[in-house]
Amino acid sequence: MGQDERKRQEREIRRTDIIDAAERVFFSKGYDNSSVDDVAGEAEFSKRTIYVYFSSKEQIYFEIMIRGYRLLIGMIEKSFRESQPQSAIEELHCIFFTFFGFSQSYPAYFKAIMEYETKNSDDQSGVEDASKVECYQLGEQIFGYLFHALQKGVAEGTLQAGLDSEAAALVLWACTVGIYNTGEKKGDYLKKYHQIDPQNFVTESFHLMMRLIGRKGVSSDENKLDF
Repeated sequence: MGQDERKRQEREIRRTDIIDAAERVFFSKGYDNSSVDDVAGEAEFSKRTIYVYFSSKEQIYFEIMIRGYRLLIGMIEKSFRESQPQSAIEELHCIFFTFFGFSQSYPAYFKAIMEYETKNSDDQSGVEDASKVECYQLGEQIFGYLFHALQKGVAEGTLQAGLDSEAAALVLWACTVGIYNTGEKKGDYLKKYHQIDPQNFVTESFHLMMRLIGRKGVSSDENKLDF
């Protein structure tokens, strides 16, 4: 191994160590209550060293979100391989409930992504372009799963003819973010005041969305899938 390659590997190891430390800090204290000093202390590096690798706290947070997006994409692709969906509704079911499973298995990454999805884009000025681009690309990959499933549904006749797949995908993604945020943050409220379990709330939300975009005349059973 040459000297340049050894230095590159050492830099990558340090960079990974910093992200690992930031995850522990952000996930335990919360992003807003954490500082670069906290990350430096957890990583056992100087603050100056942190800034050698990252331009800001926001930059590190984007790297954590990238990890979360990669995990989610891996789960979606695994779900596709294992369930082998035959219809658009089955593909949408895979995407929707895999996202729910992700929220349960990786709640800290889920929270990071949710905060990013609802964050004002003007608050991302401290993030380098490379991290933004990768985060956007991973988000667009997930959006692409929705878009192609909707296109397939229109073509096979299970979804409304003339449905704008791109606009519908944007609306479905926004609805999904809202549904999961409600299920997570208002779980006790749903149980106490509406006698509905958060998981049932998620399931019924999916069925409602499918009924709204489903082709008239298609049996409700064709659009109804459970966990």
